[in-house]
Amino acid sequence: MGERNRRTLWQRWVLQPQTVRLRRLVFQVHLWSGVTLGLYIFFISVTGSVLVYRNELYVAAIPEPMLSESPSPVLSDDELTDIAEGVYPGYRVTRFVRPGNPDEAVVIWLERGDDIEKRRFDPRSGRDVGSAAEIGVWLVTTLIDLHADLLAGPTGRKVNGIGAAAVLLSAGTGLVLWWPGIARWRRSLTLRRGVGWKRFTWDLHSAMGFWSFGFTVVFAVSGLYLCFPEYFHGFANWLDPPDPVGREFRLVDDVLAWLAYSHFGRINGIGLPCAGPGVCDQTTKAVWAVFGAAPAAMFVTGAIMWWNRVLKPWRRRASSASRRHRSSVGDG
Repeated sequence: MGERNRRTLWQRWVLQPQTVRLRRLVFQVHLWSGVTLGLYIFFISVTGSVLVYRNELYVAAIPEPMLSESPSPVLSDDELTDIAEGVYPGYRVTRFVRPGNPDEAVVIWLERGDDIEKRRFDPRSGRDVGSAAEIGVWLVTTLIDLHADLLAGPTGRKVNGIGAAAVLLSAGTGLVLWWPGIARWRRSLTLRRGVGWKRFTWDLHSAMGFWSFGFTVVFAVSGLYLCFPEYFHGFANWLDPPDPVGREFRLVDDVLAWLAYSHFGRINGIGLPCAGPGVCDQTTKAVWAVFGAAPAAMFVTGAIMWWNRVLKPWRRRASSASRRHRSSVGDG
């Protein structure tokens, strides 16, 4: 019996993982989970990276305040209501928002049946100065809803929770496949020069997967928590039952709070402007945005490898079989 056959499963895994049959099964799980969920992972990854900067996006989306230049006295709510309903016959004022600055344009909502008009009016002259429908804010809000709930409410959030579990599965199987053996593991951490583009794509996929693994796990676990908080709270209460008297501090509560904040890089409540304790700077958010996009980049490199290793040979075989079939029909 050869030395290779005398090695235990663990020894073969450490030295030559390519000889372990279980690794082939893990490869199939990783491959087909990526194929079936790749577009979803790409979408969640990209939108998540963008939403790291959602506070900045909100600020950019809010238009500059419109200030009145009229010397006339400030109009009352009733006067502005009459003016607005006169400008839009058949509409009825249903909402009235007067900012703290008396010179800033007043936002008035007018309704006629299912039709709603959101307009700004000069608080002194009563002139209609433009739409109050903030398209940018709506876009940011919709993007958040798309990322968190897939625009499907609680059902979409549950689907996202299942997706987060699938991301964990993909990351775990990917880490298993990354291990090249103890003699070559250092080479799998970097990109080699002078190799063909196919090998470069493999090296890029492998290295990105390793270096982003920790972040991907944080994103996936925190995503699971945001989608299924009741299970996490139940587990936390099982680990550390609440005191009937009501203790002020439980470590598990801090861990769960950190999970929620860490999903978008808001460590200890990072926001805009930065305030309070904890890591709170643009570097943190930039790191989160870059590593948040790693699953999307890995989907692209994985899709390229799948095309080269599976689809391209399959198309070649199918084309060859089709030509042989046509040739046999012609000969007949």
